[in-house]
Amino acid sequence: MAPSFSWWSNKDTLRGTPVVVKMENPNWSMVELEGPSEEDFLIAESPGRVRGKNAKQFTWVLLLKAHRAAGCLTSLGSAMLGLASAIRRRVASGRTDTDTDVEPVGRGRAVENPAVRSRFYFCIKMFLWLSLILLGFEVAAYFKGWHFGSPHLQLEYLWASPMGVKGVFDWVYSKWVLIRVEYLAPPLQFLTSACIVLFMIQSLDRLILCLGCFWIRFKKIKPVPKEGAFDPESGETGYFPMVLVQIPMCNEKEVYQQSIAAVCNLDWPKSKLLIQILDDSDDPTTQFLIKEDVHKWQQEGANILYRHRVIRDGYKAGNLKSAMNCSYVKDYEFVAIFDADFQPTPDFLKRTVPHFKDNDDLGLVQARWSFVNKDENLLTRLQNINLSFHFEVEQQVNSVFINFFGFNGTAGVWRIKALEEAGGWLERTTVEDMDIAVRAHLHGWKFIFLNDVECQCELPESYEAYRKQQHRWHSGPMQLFRLCLPDIVKSKISIGKKFNLIFLFFLLRKLILPFYSFTLFCIILPMTMFIPEAELPAWVVCYIPATMSFLNILPAPKAFPFIVPYLLFENTMSVTKFNAMISGLFQLGSAYEWVVTKKSGRSSEGDLASLVEKEPKHQRGVSVPDLVEMKEEIRQQEQRASRKKKHNRIYTKELALAFLLLTASARSLLSAQGIHFYFLLFQGISFLLVGLDLIGEQVE
Repeated sequence: MAPSFSWWSNKDTLRGTPVVVKMENPNWSMVELEGPSEEDFLIAESPGRVRGKNAKQFTWVLLLKAHRAAGCLTSLGSAMLGLASAIRRRVASGRTDTDTDVEPVGRGRAVENPAVRSRFYFCIKMFLWLSLILLGFEVAAYFKGWHFGSPHLQLEYLWASPMGVKGVFDWVYSKWVLIRVEYLAPPLQFLTSACIVLFMIQSLDRLILCLGCFWIRFKKIKPVPKEGAFDPESGETGYFPMVLVQIPMCNEKEVYQQSIAAVCNLDWPKSKLLIQILDDSDDPTTQFLIKEDVHKWQQEGANILYRHRVIRDGYKAGNLKSAMNCSYVKDYEFVAIFDADFQPTPDFLKRTVPHFKDNDDLGLVQARWSFVNKDENLLTRLQNINLSFHFEVEQQVNSVFINFFGFNGTAGVWRIKALEEAGGWLERTTVEDMDIAVRAHLHGWKFIFLNDVECQCELPESYEAYRKQQHRWHSGPMQLFRLCLPDIVKSKISIGKKFNLIFLFFLLRKLILPFYSFTLFCIILPMTMFIPEAELPAWVVCYIPATMSFLNILPAPKAFPFIVPYLLFENTMSVTKFNAMISGLFQLGSAYEWVVTKKSGRSSEGDLASLVEKEPKHQRGVSVPDLVEMKEEIRQQEQRASRKKKHNRIYTKELALAFLLLTASARSLLSAQGIHFYFLLFQGISFLLVGLDLIGEQVE
């Protein structure tokens, strides 16, 4: 608590009002000034009598209030200067999203054709130039008396000369108005109505999911495992089958220690647990560090193996497929999979594996993710909102009512028999987790989601990493849909399950959602500003999106102050998701792009403390100080190397859309469309901030 200094007057000698000035060390900057309340100005001198305000007291209060206001203005000015400095650095660096300095992961990656990559940006840029020309045209017409009140045209004057028009400009503009009314407005209005229908269907689906979640909470529906028999090795009563734990990783030197330590501390009989570290790293330093860490835990008695592939095909799916081909895997009944940044709690297996007991048609038990860095910056906070809704609403509702959902790729336990019947891991898409889940579902296996079992992991802290992750997550499902649609149609599952897979799981939530989000709010809405004869209702622009954002944010109630940034950011991300969806659907160059999401290696202080306590004090043939010194030297070398590569970028598509939306907002002023203007203005600012990479991690 900051120390406070108070000056007060003795009522017998000095007459004054108490004024408290709070200051904080070490800079002695004045951060809070507490002026007097109204009661302080009324000091009882005798019963029934009060004394009025003293002029000197009032002057002091005003000065203190002015000092506080000046401090706020100074902070605001500093923030604006910092923002201007960041923008200047972005522009000066000249690095854009077209620069390719990220190495591909694995062999056989399809390198994106630059012509294909720039096609989408070219369309947006042409639309921007057209909107700028039309804005100048409309402004000139406005000052010549052509006034519009959407959607009706109101003219101050039109026929002013014997020839029927006032001049050449008025003749050209009148033709433009006729072209809009006759040829442009009808198809645009039809497209608008179609997108509104899709928007309403998707909103209804979201509402039904939320109602299902409320019902689950109201009825307290929760999967309950069956109790097992007494196990003599562990001395406990429970279900302890043979479990294989796999951690696939690739050049993830920031997080390998946390995940390996977490799985080695799983509370499970050692004779019934085997840990595979599946290292696909091509960096010799990272390979050495991971092998050293595995060796350390082997000395501690952990049943852990290190595997490194020479031929690194197939990305994560190829890595998992190679590990499952080991001869000893046949001795195990279940496999738990964790990505390199995941840290399961010691009781993870005890809370998940027992659900398989006497439940022979259960193929997967999925746990929920929690995030160690959800409050790191605005980007991680917005991601936490999205993923909280995904797990608590989408995954939980689908698990309870239809026993199917998409496997999240990590923090889950599979029955090995289910994997084998589904055909094993396939390398045909970039969403191998969704692929295996769909194929297992077609073979009749059921899934369970445990909302109360959490596994800690990291969120991408930079927009670059998040953008690449979202591209993979939205292009992969479209690849998978094209490949598995015939199998879904020919499968023996019920008609209802086929409808859920085709229409809800793939079309509505993976295709229609990014399509209408981008088309409606980034293309149609700006076009209706320049073609006011086609109207987009205010309830579509404002009220329904606000309601959906409110529903999305319910699973993360602490994030309510970010509801407006969340709404704007989701629309901003629609350009990336739409581009990824189109790439996956039509197999364009970036559809098979795979880049490992960058990690920062963050962990909670409690986790680090618990792991330090369990660290071995000695290692065979290596003294602890020497090993620590060696690792510190390697870490410093890596930091120096990463500083040269790590930087913020300018994202051209987002920047072009920012100027497009800001241009449309300027046009909406001429039509006096209040809600449309404010939406376009703030959405344009959102695109501008993202385009300049001012959201997420900032690299100095």
